[in-house]
Amino acid sequence: MSDDIATSATVAAAELRQIVESIERLHEDRAALGEDLKDRYAEAKGRGYDTKAIKALVRLRKMDPNERQEEEAILDLYKAAMGMA
Repeated sequence: MSDDIATSATVAAAELRQIVESIERLHEDRAALGEDLKDRYAEAKGRGYDTKAIKALVRLRKMDPNERQEEEAILDLYKAAMGMA
C-alpha cells in the first residue's frame, strides 16, 4: 500500500471512529433523557395528574396551531357522528 493510501485509510478510520463514538454518546444521552422523562411522568402521577392527558397535551403543543385546529375539528365532527358530542 502506498503512503498516500495508508494515510487516507488512517484518516478515514479515525474519522469513522469519531462518528461512531459520537453516535454512541447520543444514544446514551437519549437513554438518559428517556429516564428523565419517565421520572417526570412518575412525579406527575404521584401528584395526582393523569399522565395520558399530559402526554396528549405535550403532543398537541408540538403541533402547528393550524394542524391542531384541523385535527380537533375532525375529531369533533367524528364524535358528533358517533353521538358522543
